[in-house]
Amino acid sequence: MRIPRRRFLQVGAGAAALPFAFRTAGAEERPASPRSESPERSLAERLAAYAHNLRYEDLDSATVERVKTHVIDSIGCAIGAWDERPVRACRELALSVIGPATIIGTHRQTTADLAAFANGAAVRFLDFNDTYVGQVAVHPSDNIAACLAVAETEGASTQDLITAIVIAYEVNCRLVDVFDISKRGWDPPVFGLPAVALAAGRLMKLNPDQLAQAVSLAINDHVPLAQTRVGSLSDWKGLAVAEAGRNAVFATRLARAGVTGPTPIFEGSAGFFQQVTGRANVDVELFGKRDVAFRIHKCSLKPYPAVIYTQTAIVAGIEVAREVGSLDRISSIEIATTSRGYQRTGSEPEKWSPKTRETADHSLPYITARAMFDGDITNESFTPEKFRDPSVLALMQKIKVAEDPALTARGGTAVPTRVTAILSDGRRISREVDHAPGFAERPMSRAEAERKFLGNVGRRWSNEQSAAMLQALWALERADDISALLRRLALET
Repeated sequence: MRIPRRRFLQVGAGAAALPFAFRTAGAEERPASPRSESPERSLAERLAAYAHNLRYEDLDSATVERVKTHVIDSIGCAIGAWDERPVRACRELALSVIGPATIIGTHRQTTADLAAFANGAAVRFLDFNDTYVGQVAVHPSDNIAACLAVAETEGASTQDLITAIVIAYEVNCRLVDVFDISKRGWDPPVFGLPAVALAAGRLMKLNPDQLAQAVSLAINDHVPLAQTRVGSLSDWKGLAVAEAGRNAVFATRLARAGVTGPTPIFEGSAGFFQQVTGRANVDVELFGKRDVAFRIHKCSLKPYPAVIYTQTAIVAGIEVAREVGSLDRISSIEIATTSRGYQRTGSEPEKWSPKTRETADHSLPYITARAMFDGDITNESFTPEKFRDPSVLALMQKIKVAEDPALTARGGTAVPTRVTAILSDGRRISREVDHAPGFAERPMSRAEAERKFLGNVGRRWSNEQSAAMLQALWALERADDISALLRRLALET
């Protein structure tokens, strides 16, 4: 008989050994708070009701397929980042504590919250995982690592895992549709806090009141600053959302144990609306469900490991360079982008002289120039010798980046960029691209998603192991042991 793994956990160095699945007496049977039935329910309560009520049976086959595609993409990104220094540091830190959740790429395990952190860091670090464009751009697959860790710890079924991932995507994306937090100096991982809390809580089988408490606890003390993405960027650019996932998983465990959080967390006089986002209407009735499309279908897979606002510039830049021929013929380059693209990738002097990988992969002038030289952008495009290349730096000095209000107004899921090369003879060669390959409007096929996955895992696995892993992941909804599936990802002997 298989014993659920969640019954065993050593909580921290020197702490008493406690069962991870600790609950207050009768916690699972406790009825939802009477106020959750009120027509004046808070947003946290309405989100909790949505997460509690969604069932795997509400998901159509296209949505399940889409979840599997994004899981495969995320795992490929995580394996691709295996050797990165900050990812290794997060992994080693997580493995200093013993628990029931597997660190991707190993046979070793840690606590659910630390696995969410270390695996989330690996998924996110290369800036190659998926994206969603609303009022701001986010990476909803950042939340997959937390879902995997909690599902494994709880002994959940893979169908429960898939449902939780859909919940995380839906909450994250729908909140991003409504709120632009950048105007007040906050960072997009803030939306991962309620998304992960609700997904994790669903996997823990919390009732609606507990789910709402998990949202309150996750948000109140963990709102991240946008300084993460300003100026010369640090390691934290690729780790901030992993930390949000860790916090949300821990907050959900507290809610299961009976701890309550500040309420109403969104509408309160010093709550989320007042302090972070401003007020807006979030109509949870419009969220995805049976016969209503889920937001995961509006998410895009990145064809290049770089910030979303540069993806279309890469395509346009390569096409322009192909027509120009010798780049020595170029006297100047004009890059037109959206307001957000300009703010994030072309408004600061550091973007013309990147000193870190993190700054380079958020630099519109560097990425466009590198793409024009090489005809591609890969993980190797961000090594120090690449972003310090004198030829590329010289071409970057010919680049001017500006917002085009017409591109900003285009809205929707488009990320439009126009690249124009002005030649020494005065001729202008221009390309404008709204959607790169892999975007929601140009989705990757299974074969294309597999090609990206194989490019990320590279030589770390044999061809046979890669093929077997893809076969297993495409059959995710039929797998019967999440731990066994994750152990098959091990790079270690």
